[in-house]
This record gives sequence, structure tokens and C-alpha cells, in this order.
Amino acid sequence: MIRFHKEGYKIIVITFILAITSILLADRFIEIFWLQKIVQVFILVLLVTVLQFFRNPTRKTVLDENTVVAPVDGKVVVIEEVEEPEYFKDKRLQVSIFMSPINVHVTRYAMGGTVKYSKYHPGKYLVAWHPKASTENERTTVVLNNSSFGEVLYRQIAGALAKRIVNYAKKDDKVIQGTDAGFIKFGSRVDLYFPLGTELTIKLGDKVKGGTQVIAKK
Repeated sequence: MIRFHKEGYKIIVITFILAITSILLADRFIEIFWLQKIVQVFILVLLVTVLQFFRNPTRKTVLDENTVVAPVDGKVVVIEEVEEPEYFKDKRLQVSIFMSPINVHVTRYAMGGTVKYSKYHPGKYLVAWHPKASTENERTTVVLNNSSFGEVLYRQIAGALAKRIVNYAKKDDKVIQGTDAGFIKFGSRVDLYFPLGTELTIKLGDKVKGGTQVIAKK
């Protein structure tokens, strides 16, 4: 059975009503048969696109404080040492995962522990792969802490289409690895910042699966 994320309920209902209404109007007012069918098929494709975007498949996470799992589905597009200017203000190992429109967009906690920091930043809507997206786009920054990795930061970043980031993490929350941490509506990328020397189990270009695939370990 297909499950949908709660953040999509309202949009799904509105889209479904508009789709049915538009199909009926096309049937009534478009007299050219082939044009009528093209319009109706296009409407159905849009409906299916919205449904698949908000799908929320069940993922079984193997809980392990010595591992970090991918927080989202997508493709690893950045692995490099960078200066993290907001929280750590020093060099960290950055891993960026880009989500295409067909990926599951649920954000999951990459590791269990305590939320040490959670902040929302309004911003621009540059394309997700733009070099300045992680510092200038709308984004949320969350820092998790556990006894194995210490502090690990992840950042939800909006893209050109994303207009809303949902973040459930609150400071001092105790969170469980793999559980629901938020959602990026029509959105785009997540950056993680690890301590230097962290052992990664993925490489540039890999496609990862949120909540289940280990991306770093001790």
C-alpha cells in the first residue's frame, strides 16, 4: 500500500479535485477528440507526479550509533573539505545529496542522539547545485550529537522550485535514527558536515537511499 507524507495531504486533495474538475470540463467543452484526450492525459500525468512526489515509503533502519545513514534519497554530488561558517566555524567534511523531482523527499534523522541546534534561514531559490545555494537559499540547519560521532550538522536546502522547508527538529529533542525529521516541498538538496577524518562508505556519484543506507561509520 502506498503511503503519503502528511505534509502533502492538503496539496494532494486540492490537486485531485482540480484534476477531476479539469478532466470533466475538457470532456464537456473540447470538441476535438484527440485534443480532448491529450489534455486529459496531461492532467492525469500532473496528478500522478504530485502523488509520487509526496510518497512516504516505509523504511526499516538498523539502529546503530556507530553509523550515519543517508537522510534523504538522491545522488551524492559533493564530497570535500570545506569551512562551515554557521555553527562549527572551522573545517568539516561536507557530503551533499541532490534530490531530483522523482526522489522521495522525506528527510530522516541520519543518526540518533540529541538535537543541539536547529535554525531556519529565509533566503533565495537558486538551483540546488549552485555553489552558493547552501549559504544563500532558504534552508534549515540542524546539529545532532551522539557519543560516537560527536556533532554532525545537516542542512535542508530549498531549490529553484522549493517554496517551503519543513523541519521537525527542536533543540534538546532526543531523536531516533531513521525517523521522520521533515520534508522539502518540491525541493532539492541536503548537506551534511562531518568531523574531518570521518570514514565514508559512499563516493561521488553514488545514489543513496534515505533511512537505510549507511554513508559513514566509526
